[in-house]
Amino acid sequence: EMLRGKRVIVTGASTGIGEQMAYHLARMEAHLLLTARTEAKLQKVVQRCLELGAASARYVSGSMEDTALPAVVVKEAENTWGGLDMLILNHIGFSHFSYFNGDVEHVRKLLETNFLSYVAMTVAALPMLKESEGSIVVVSSIAGKTGIPFAAPYSATKFALDGFFSSLRQEFILDKVNVSITLCILGYINTENAVKAISHVIRHTPAPKEECALEIIKSGALRQRELHYPPWAASSLLVLRTIAPDSLDSLMRSVYHVENIRR
Repeated sequence: EMLRGKRVIVTGASTGIGEQMAYHLARMEAHLLLTARTEAKLQKVVQRCLELGAASARYVSGSMEDTALPAVVVKEAENTWGGLDMLILNHIGFSHFSYFNGDVEHVRKLLETNFLSYVAMTVAALPMLKESEGSIVVVSSIAGKTGIPFAAPYSATKFALDGFFSSLRQEFILDKVNVSITLCILGYINTENAVKAISHVIRHTPAPKEECALEIIKSGALRQRELHYPPWAASSLLVLRTIAPDSLDSLMRSVYHVENIRR
């Protein structure tokens, strides 16, 4: 009911968690603007959203490596709806799960997609979000709270998100800007991309993407500061980081089949 008729942008919406968020929001009768790289997949998701009851659904396809795309997506929302209630930032660029090989250019490229485009989308959307007193939902990772082996470039981008949006939240409070920021700290989720990338090297069972997507939407609607999902895993790791960081590092190293990591 809180989201019926609300105007929502979801990035990275063609597969995985983003796709599932689109379906949940459609059932809640929200207006949806979806974006991702692959147009054919987006078309199918939009069609499914309309079948599920979305108030409206449309898409803009493109890669967030294109520095012009964030403004294009937000402008589409402005032209279509005249405003925006929720911005869900969920997209990521491709990164190998392996030992860091010294490729600085890859780190730079990943920062553009995983971090700078989030900043650009937020800057473009902020005037409308201020007007609606809306919400920003940032999908991040445990890798943005503690160091994860074999994911140095990815982890760096997620730490950057935490730093930027946590600082921005403080500024909003000081400036009496009533726009909420929710950081979603996720563990291993059973998206196709995640399972393909790490199922052969990690000992854990992934959590369901459908439930994860719903928890993200709920946390944004309720204007929570952070979501930890799966709750028992994420929260316990963050507590351990505070009281016994060396033990946490040892635990993180122990969950991988290191022999299966390719250099």
